[in-house]
Amino acid sequence: MSMRPVGLPEIPELTVVVARAAFPKGSLPIRVRDRLAEVFVDEPFTKAFGVRGAPGLSPGVLSLVTLLQFAEGLTDRQAAAMAVRAIDWKYALGAELTDTGFDASVLCRFRARLADSGLERVIFDRLLEHCKEAGLVAAGGKQRTDSTHVISAVRDLNRLELAGESVRAALEALAVAAPAWLAGHIDVTEFAERYGPRVDGWRMPPSQTKRDRLAQVFGQDAIALCRAAWADGSPAWIREIEAVGLLRQVLVQTYIVRIDARGRQVIKKWDADDGVPPGQLRLASPYDSDARWAAKDDDLFWMATRSISRKPAPPSPTPTPTPTPTPMRGRRSCRI
Repeated sequence: MSMRPVGLPEIPELTVVVARAAFPKGSLPIRVRDRLAEVFVDEPFTKAFGVRGAPGLSPGVLSLVTLLQFAEGLTDRQAAAMAVRAIDWKYALGAELTDTGFDASVLCRFRARLADSGLERVIFDRLLEHCKEAGLVAAGGKQRTDSTHVISAVRDLNRLELAGESVRAALEALAVAAPAWLAGHIDVTEFAERYGPRVDGWRMPPSQTKRDRLAQVFGQDAIALCRAAWADGSPAWIREIEAVGLLRQVLVQTYIVRIDARGRQVIKKWDADDGVPPGQLRLASPYDSDARWAAKDDDLFWMATRSISRKPAPPSPTPTPTPTPTPMRGRRSCRI
């Protein structure tokens, strides 16, 4: 794939008219295009593309899509859809109203190409430099290292969302790292329908019965993935993928797997009577293994970065031998 440096295309006249009429007060994509167009150029990405072959999409355009995608918290599929149906996105990208956009996989390949070429910071650095020149940001000063808490840059999830989003994160990682292996162990069509969109509390079933059933489905899918990953015939490196390891940890911390009187496998969430892991051990996000829920007094709760906000434990005066773990037995045993 080659690149012809062209930068952001001119905005078609009809797109300008419709976007201004639809957003008389402007919108984030419109303001980004009007004020930051010079940031999104193609020249800094030259070394990531060849000089032969069919020309690909403008890296300046794709970097602008990536910025808007991050700002609005969208998946690749959602961002590609916005480039087709959102008038203000078409304005920002300089697209015709009839433009059919691009496939969502383009964004993943674009990020991989930047990472392979060491260009993942190009847009951030260019944007930061522009903001400095415009007087929008200033040099940082002193910062306390014993701050009360440091907020993690991840979305807050309840336990049901965490269970489903952990499965989704593992599927996304496996789809990139081992697509053939994944297709051989799950029903791709069924899982894509269930975990295509981000797991969001706003789209959860309203009744508690349906939510409990959904929790069981998430647990069954997590168990199926973990058992496949830890099967004897699976490559060892599958289990080394971070999202897969975090899925297994979320599964153990969220669900009880036991056998009932009829010999059937029963999956249920941990509740107050069963006990749950302490906050310093319990995962809060499938995307940040250091994110933990924390609290101060009775009315202040936040999700903090464990490695910064938690004070280190005092050293033990004498080494303590590590006891040999004993498998749990009875109704709480969980073997994945």
